[in-house]
Amino acid sequence: MTDRRASRNDNRTEAIMRAALDLALEVGYAKLSIEAVATRAGVGKHTVYRRWPSRGLLFLDSVLTLSTEDLSHPNTGDVVADLREVITKAVDLLDQPPWGPLYRALIGEAQHDPEVATALNRRFIEPQTADTLARLKAAKEQGELAPDFDLDLAFDVLSGPLYYRLLITQQPITHDYIDRVLRAVFAGMSPRAQTR
Repeated sequence: MTDRRASRNDNRTEAIMRAALDLALEVGYAKLSIEAVATRAGVGKHTVYRRWPSRGLLFLDSVLTLSTEDLSHPNTGDVVADLREVITKAVDLLDQPPWGPLYRALIGEAQHDPEVATALNRRFIEPQTADTLARLKAAKEQGELAPDFDLDLAFDVLSGPLYYRLLITQQPITHDYIDRVLRAVFAGMSPRAQTR
């Protein structure tokens, strides 16, 4: 009995999140409502509210269920190649529906809803940041980066142009653009020859 109830709850949860994503793509996040999601999912709105206290948190959970892409950094001994691989995967993911439009809407909602911002940071941004910083730290320890280079600043400089294009100018983030950003950043991060 308990397994059947858990399965029914899982199915409802999945149906609600699928409905939220479908409606957000159809009408835009700004017009998304709990009532419309409940109707589309075939459940009562109280069923939705029992799982999510706000449409922002429902939307966050729904968007974060989409990605099955592994965005963790390899360590091949070539930090630039490793970063290029992961950044390219992330950009390719964001370049295609449904991820791109939904992620932009999620970032927009995080600017207005502190709960969504906190949850997005904790569940997605912070783990990605920590993984990137760990890869940069390993590169620094292996002598690929200047020993005095500020890794937090390096992360900001790497991600800033990508988010600028994604959210502000909405220009394409091409593989060539990624290479240009990496070249510009790593020119200043490489170990410098010792002068006598």
